[in-house]
Amino acid sequence: MKIKFRDLSIQYETIKHEIDKSIAEVVSSSNFILGPQVSELEGKLAEYVGMKHCISCASGTDALVLSLMGWGIGKGDAVFVPDFTYIASASSAMLCGATIVLVDVEEKTFNIDPVALEKAITKTVENGKLNPKVIIPVDLFGLPADHVSIRKIADRYSLKVLEDGAQGFGGMIGDRRACSFGDVGITSFFPAKPFGCYGDGGAIFTNDDEFSDTIRSLRANGHVKDDKYDNVVVGFNSRLDTLQAAVLLAKFDNFKYKEIIDVNKVAAYYTKFLKDVVITPTIPEGYLSSWAQYTILLKNEVERNGLKEYLASKDIPSMVYYPKGIHQQTVIKKAGFNVGEYPNTEKLIQRCLSLPLYPYMTEEEVFCVIKVVKEYLKFGEI
Repeated sequence: MKIKFRDLSIQYETIKHEIDKSIAEVVSSSNFILGPQVSELEGKLAEYVGMKHCISCASGTDALVLSLMGWGIGKGDAVFVPDFTYIASASSAMLCGATIVLVDVEEKTFNIDPVALEKAITKTVENGKLNPKVIIPVDLFGLPADHVSIRKIADRYSLKVLEDGAQGFGGMIGDRRACSFGDVGITSFFPAKPFGCYGDGGAIFTNDDEFSDTIRSLRANGHVKDDKYDNVVVGFNSRLDTLQAAVLLAKFDNFKYKEIIDVNKVAAYYTKFLKDVVITPTIPEGYLSSWAQYTILLKNEVERNGLKEYLASKDIPSMVYYPKGIHQQTVIKKAGFNVGEYPNTEKLIQRCLSLPLYPYMTEEEVFCVIKVVKEYLKFGEI
């Protein structure tokens, strides 16, 4: 049986009529930039997340950069970012001229460690060379970070919180949804994300009316509302095109009412049958993950790489997210981050492996993956 890592074609076939109709309406109207579907989508997403404003843009990375620009973050400012994540969370701050301060993560949740975060903040304050301004917690692999603890820390030091919910959209803590925990939250609509379009796209969420107006100006080259030839700030072009908005609108109800439920069922199967074989993901009580990835931990790098190769020999793809910590990236190493400063990240990059996961996986496919994992680890039958 050949299994895909994330099968987007099944999703399309499931709601093909809705997607085709939505795309055809845009093509027929020829309103390809900021058509009515864009504002309709923004309204629905703001209501879903529980924030007053949603401002769509061209990508999740742009959403991060625009948010930092909206706060005036730049040279001399410190932005605190987890070390174990995709580089966009850090590079967005660097693009604004700020200095990143990397923070180790919790081994169990993969998310930023609040204890390590506060230590990094106090060290930065004591050093006196930078102005601590923003924390960017990442909802990694679909699981919201410990936003309750992060908010307390942010308030103690008068810092802004920019929640990177690119992988976490649809996740929850209690009755609150991902992208609602920060002063600002962002997400990505990259196709493989929990809620993805058919290209690039992103969105910013805020309750601040003035900040919302600022972002809408920045994403349109800095012009004022209703006058694109009067530019009041330096911005850039970062609009979600109408076709992508139409795709997301067609997918939205299916995502809300079916996919989040179904992907959690698939993850539950994995956990039930693999929890005694490998270290399975930890979901704290009261949390709901949107499962961007299902990431297990093996004993060491040799076992991880061996399992990855064995899965591939059985036509089962798997992925290593992430093979390097941010402090090990070539562009970052120049800033003087040292090996050994981030012990949990350095353990995770050697042991983590993400298995195939998407809402439309069949029980047969899930159990096939489980069977092969157990075979390799010589753990017997399911």
